Amino acid sequence: MSETASSNGHVIVLGNEKGGTGKSTTAMHLVVALMRDGHDVGTIDLDSHQGTFSRYVENRRTFSDSKTVRLPLPDHKRFEYPTNGNIAETLIKLDQMVAALRVENDYVVLDCPGSDNPLARHAISIADTLITPVNDSFIDIDLLARIGGTPPRVMGPSVYSQIVWEQKQERAQKDGGKIDWIVLRNRLSPLESRNQKNVGITLEQLADRIGFRLIDGFHERVIFRQLFLQGLTVLDLRDEGTNVSLNLSHVAARQEIRRLLEAVKFQDRGDPSFVTVPADTMPTKEPARAPAKETVPAG
Repeated sequence: MSETASSNGHVIVLGNEKGGTGKSTTAMHLVVALMRDGHDVGTIDLDSHQGTFSRYVENRRTFSDSKTVRLPLPDHKRFEYPTNGNIAETLIKLDQMVAALRVENDYVVLDCPGSDNPLARHAISIADTLITPVNDSFIDIDLLARIGGTPPRVMGPSVYSQIVWEQKQERAQKDGGKIDWIVLRNRLSPLESRNQKNVGITLEQLADRIGFRLIDGFHERVIFRQLFLQGLTVLDLRDEGTNVSLNLSHVAARQEIRRLLEAVKFQDRGDPSFVTVPADTMPTKEPARAPAKETVPAG
């Protein structure tokens, strides 16, 4: 653990009920960004069925060993979810795993499965920061809120927002802690369409109403899919031995990752200018607007 870190690492959870939103890719790039920023990082893959995050880390370790490239690696664990186990005991085991990693690391990053189960819900409840990547479409936003009408209008919160709200309540009752919720617009198109503009407006409205910070994530880039096989991220491409030439698209992707890193660390610093929406703010139908809108520093 770095000299400036506390004895309790900051817990970051990547969560969304919907698959295919780039959770594992986002998790890996954030982990590498944190490590290259001088932090020790522990990681846990909670998706024992697909294990994409674990394979990403394994691919990275294999590439590093075979190419003798010194790539930073996290302290990685794969949590096996028992099919016929005691749920209470399973959650205790997860708490113990997280607690052990928090002692040794500045940050602990958990990648949740793209489904709703007790393990994923519990992970949200122990998060200091919850990051929810969403594809830039109304299909994905449907998990956050019910949208209707032309032009699109927010009708009320939806399934995943309700889950997050419930876990915020559980966290507040358990230890008085708060969950900083970031929604990340992923797979953005370089050419803004009317639909993309409407999605952005709707998400900005939701950020105020149901209490999350909205930041632009990663644009749709082939490089993200290509790097998985080597376990690399765009932050590694300047290292000797990676054999991938940087281009303007890669440079832009690095800036996107940096923006996410700054958003996470902005709240972790406890900046007094940061405005948070109360944890108990969760409307049932037409939500009232929050008194202030949260902001994210430029990347």
